[in-house]
Amino acid sequence: MRAARLLHLLLLLQARQRITTAELAERLEVSRRTVLRDIEALSAAGVPVYAERGRNGGIVLLPGARLDVSRLEPRELEALSVTGLDGDQLERLGLAAAHETAARKIAARQASAPGASAGLLGLAELVVVDSTAWLAAPGPGVDVADLASVLRHRRRLRIRYRSSAEKRPSARVVDPYGLATKSGRWYLVADDQGTGRLFALERLTDYEPLEAPAALRAGQSLRTVWTTLKERTETPGQVIVTVRLRESRLDLARRILGARIHEVAAADEGWCTVVLRYPDIESVRQLLQFADHVEVLAPDAARERVRQLATDLAERHKTPAC
Repeated sequence: MRAARLLHLLLLLQARQRITTAELAERLEVSRRTVLRDIEALSAAGVPVYAERGRNGGIVLLPGARLDVSRLEPRELEALSVTGLDGDQLERLGLAAAHETAARKIAARQASAPGASAGLLGLAELVVVDSTAWLAAPGPGVDVADLASVLRHRRRLRIRYRSSAEKRPSARVVDPYGLATKSGRWYLVADDQGTGRLFALERLTDYEPLEAPAALRAGQSLRTVWTTLKERTETPGQVIVTVRLRESRLDLARRILGARIHEVAAADEGWCTVVLRYPDIESVRQLLQFADHVEVLAPDAARERVRQLATDLAERHKTPAC
């Protein structure tokens, strides 16, 4: 902990060369006495830093004394190589501390960049990235960092996994490519009997590395398999469904239906016509969440399926007879 604080102190001095004890104490979240002790320790170790007394005094780093902050530690490089993960996801991978140290080094370099002297704001002050889903459920049941450590050895895994249609997990042997995170959810990307699959970590109850190396398909990598599975999941489908939708719900439909929306056209006042693409007729049950704001127009099979589902819901919600 103290080593990280000393590094942070030096990076601050490199950016400013002179800084008051009070400001250092505030930035490091320690007392002024602790700052002075740290300065004494650095000076004793040969770092050209000292404290100046008096009204305009402070902590000073001699001109020309610079740290080579361009060289990041391997752990720091790993933290930066997974750009886009939020703090919670970095914590799960055990990279939160390394990411923070790397960010401080980068900030120190940016402080001496031309834009900084002109008072321009950095992008880090203007852009915030949060890859968690809205109203996200609790995270995965397995330890992501432990699983990532196991996957480094490129061995087969015996896992216990519950698919969405099963009540209990079942055992299977898979050949893992790695981990993926999307919209706040973690997935194990692996071949199951030679076919790429996504295994949601919240339904992965246990795993065991085997002695045999992972038998990965030739020419395939984590990125190529993930891309194929992602495209397969997001492919709109070939069943064309036409609906009437209240215009006030069009923005909501775009968020929920995404690429399934093929075409939108104006209709009656307050309504619009939306053409959707689904993989099958059964998928129209997704439209029930729009309640009385939607009407399925075609095909007849989709219209009939929505009628059946709505009738079943109405029966379930009847007031019990006294």
